[in-house]
Order: sequence, then structure tokens, then C-alpha cells
Amino acid sequence: MPDNRGVAYMGTGKVEVQNIDYPTFELQDGPGVNPANIGRKVPHAAILKCVATNICGSDQHMVRGRTTAPEGLILGHEITGEVVEVGPGVEFIEVGDLCSVPFNIACGRCRMCKTGNTGVCLNVNPDRPGSAYGYVDMGGWVGGQAEYVLVPYADWNLLKFPDKDQAMEKILDLTMLSDIFPTGYHGAYTAGVTSGSTVYVAGAGPVGLAAAHSAQLLGAAVVIVGDLIPERLEQARSFGCETVDVSKGDPKDQIEQILGVPEVDAAVDAVGFEARGHGADSEHEAPATVLNSIMDVTRVAGKLGIPGLYVTGDPGAIDEPAKVGSLSIRIGLGWAKSHSFTTGQCPVMRYHYPLMQMILHDKAQIAKAVNATVITLDDAPQGYKDFDSGVAKKFVFNPHGLIKT
Repeated sequence: MPDNRGVAYMGTGKVEVQNIDYPTFELQDGPGVNPANIGRKVPHAAILKCVATNICGSDQHMVRGRTTAPEGLILGHEITGEVVEVGPGVEFIEVGDLCSVPFNIACGRCRMCKTGNTGVCLNVNPDRPGSAYGYVDMGGWVGGQAEYVLVPYADWNLLKFPDKDQAMEKILDLTMLSDIFPTGYHGAYTAGVTSGSTVYVAGAGPVGLAAAHSAQLLGAAVVIVGDLIPERLEQARSFGCETVDVSKGDPKDQIEQILGVPEVDAAVDAVGFEARGHGADSEHEAPATVLNSIMDVTRVAGKLGIPGLYVTGDPGAIDEPAKVGSLSIRIGLGWAKSHSFTTGQCPVMRYHYPLMQMILHDKAQIAKAVNATVITLDDAPQGYKDFDSGVAKKFVFNPHGLIKT
């Protein structure tokens, strides 16, 4: 049995690489594992050798101490890997297959999965619908910022790449299929972006940049990205986006300078619950700012895509209501403007196959858009520190040295 190592959350601001158990086809106890899942047999699972696995902004929320994640939780839900072992219940996935792993863990059997709502599968998290690898309150499935990881319901969950050699040539693009490319696309698509749309994307982190690139792929006429960090805004401009610096004031005024009108057809919130204020308030956290802002700048009867993360438990929140996810949202404004909202986990399976085809046929350059940057697993502590500082990079771990840099 091979050795295994993984990146563990060890308290606010701290991660470390630990020796961890090699996966088995029976779920074991561990940090964050739901007691009802302990001993659960998974003959339908596959064990993957992780080829690429990424740091996500959602991981960063945990590492900042902004969730109830327990110490020792193995992180990582953005996984691409080679199958090295399959359980007796796996029919179609084979050893040697190179696959993308949707961050949503889904059974493929329940009512939600059958209707394509794989982000809220009913059978993989005993606490509530929806599950993910290495994430707080998501069932306790061991994360994939590791050398090896277990993927349940492998026939259902895994997206096999048709040609391994071709896939390895495009691995920095394909690794984004596990989460941020479908999530960004979901944000733009559910915001109604289409040919000729004007679009505002709040946030120039990896998901915001993925949403901006997706809006371009969907035919947007103008994509405007807002952020506080100059380096991230420069990254957005590098692939043709307009930008607004929200530290300088209300994005509505800057949008009018770009478009001639102070509104857009569609808006995406790629920031989430750690949002800051705008203008003079940009030094202070104000978690409802982006939600209220995108309602303000979106035209009547427009749509809002909200892939940015909002949580029900935030011990570091600015006030007691925000600690349980209760924010001062101007729902009256949204109602008056007949807005439509789409929130929640992106159902990755709804998008990952066509987005894979876009990558394989050179129609999407998502790695370039998000500035994919390869690091080793041992670089995890520094990678998390750098990401937390706001660098315009998407960090990709290379656990086995298989990615050629």
C-alpha cells in the first residue's frame, strides 16, 4: 500500500502537510467525519492518484478561521487524478483512466441527482443536502490536496478524459473543471449572459476571473470586473475585461463611465460573505455589500448569479446575525426591479463535459485567465499565505511531479 500525504487545516492561518492514511473502501473516523458515515462501505468508489489539486477561495475561508472547520481536516475539493484502484461495484471506470472529479459528491440515485441538482445530493451528507471533499459540514469526506484520494460513486462522479496524452498537455486548463471553471460559468449562465450582454463580475479572484472568461465565451459584449486589489484587476484586463476599483467608490459610477449608463444586463457575485465595503469603507468588512451592489447595478428584470460562498456558521463575523448567515440585504430593491437570483453550489456535472470540449478544442484558455501557478505539495503553507495576501494566481499542487513546468 503506498504512503499518502495531505494538507491539513491546523487552526486559524495554519496548514501543514501530514502523513495520512491511504484510502480504503470503507469510510474511517477522522476530523470532521460525520458519525453516521463512519464504517460506511463504498464498493462503488475509486482511488485516484492526484495529478493536480488546487487551492480554492473556499478553502481559504476555512484557513482564515471563518468557518467551524475542525483542526486536522484534510483540505481540497478541486481534484484531477489517475485511477489506481476500483471497488467491486465500479463497472465503467478503469484503472489508468485520467479523470476530473466534480467537487460535488453525488450519489446519482436520489431525486436531486436525477434532476441534475448534484450540488444538493440527498444521500452523501447525513446532516443536510450537498457534500464536498475536505470541507466543513459536508459529510467529512477526506480532501484531495493529497497524494491519493477516494472518490465515491465513481461511475457517476468521474469525468474521464478521452486521450491521456492530450489531457496532460492541457492539464492546467483541465484541472479547473473540478470547480472554478464550471462555477464561474454557472455564475455567468444563471445571470443570463448571452450574445451582446453587458456584465459586471464582482470579485477578481479565481472564480471571478473564471466567471469573466465564461461571460466572454457566452458572447458578452462587455465584461467589467470589480475588485480592491490592483494585481487582480490587472489580471482581468490581461484577457480583455474592463475593470473598476471599488476602493475608489461606488462601482455604479465607474460602470457609467465605461458603458455610458450606470447599469448592466447581468451581474455575478464572486466574492461571498467576506465582502468589504466600497470607497471609504473598503477597509472594513461589510458582508452584504456585494449582494446589494449587484442589485443596484443590474437593470430591471435582470438576473444575478451568486456563486460566491455564503455560510450558516461564521465565528469571525462582524456581528451576531452575520455569524449565522443573516445579512442586511435590500431584498425590496431586488423585488422592485424584478430580479432573479441563483445561489448555491454549482452543479458541476451540468457543465463540465462541454467545458472540457471547449478546452480540448482550444476554445477556452481558463488556465491563462486565472494565472494557474504550479507548486509542490510541500509548498502548501506558503501557497496559502500567498493566496491570502491577494496575489493574482490560482495555485495548483503537483503532488507526484507529473505536471511538467
